Parts: sequence; structure tokens; C-alpha cells
Amino acid sequence: MARQSELAQHLGEVQLFSKCSKRDLEQIAKQMEVLDVPDGTAIVRQGGAGDTFYVLLEGDAVVRRNGSQVGELHAGAYFGELALLDPAPRNADVVAASDAVVGKLTVDPFRTLLREVPALNERLLAGLAHRLREADRRDVR
Repeated sequence: MARQSELAQHLGEVQLFSKCSKRDLEQIAKQMEVLDVPDGTAIVRQGGAGDTFYVLLEGDAVVRRNGSQVGELHAGAYFGELALLDPAPRNADVVAASDAVVGKLTVDPFRTLLREVPALNERLLAGLAHRLREADRRDVR
């Protein structure tokens, strides 16, 4: 149960879910699976199916694009949230740089949740609009 509370807290920091209520976040967290990921394990692979969102609960990971490291992720980081809305191929590898624990949400339970809680759709759209607005501001500078 502590993990679901931790997941819900992290979900509140994800722009896609930023307009969701605490109850919404708890419902989303209930649909997530928590996995132990050994050091060196690829969590996602560039070009692979993008149908899962992840929250890094413990540990570190590196992001590699075309074999070159382009970023680092630490506990609390998240990735793949747009895959829940648009299952496109992954644009990078994410590899555990230490033993890690991740929360995983696949697209099927997410879609079920959207059907069961219709109000969630509007809040997710508001969060997505916020993310797009922020990206647009960065592009203008």
C-alpha cells in the first residue's frame, strides 16, 4: 500500500496528470505494477513498442539515443507518459544504472480506467494542453 501512495505522489508531478485530483491519482496508481529492475537492464529500447509509462521509484537510469548517452534519470523521474495516448516507437533506450524499482502502467489498464472514470479524460486533456503550451513557449525563445 505504501508503494501505491508513493506512486500517486509521483504521478502528481507528471504534467500529463497535473490536473488530476488526489483520488484520480490514487486510482491510476492502483493500475500500476511495481517491478524490481537489476542494474544494467534495459527498461525500454529505442524503436521498441511504446505502450507503457514508467515512474522510477528507486535507483538511477541512463537515457541513450542511437547509442550515445543523452540524459540521466533519478528516483522520482518518469518517462513514456505520451505512450499511453499515442503508442509510437520509443525514441531512446532507458537502462537501469543501478538496481532500481519502477512503477509501470500499460495502455490497456489505462484505457479501462478512462472508460470507468470519464471525468478523468477532461483532466488529462488539460494536463496535456499544459505540457504542449510549455513546449510551445520553449520553442519560441
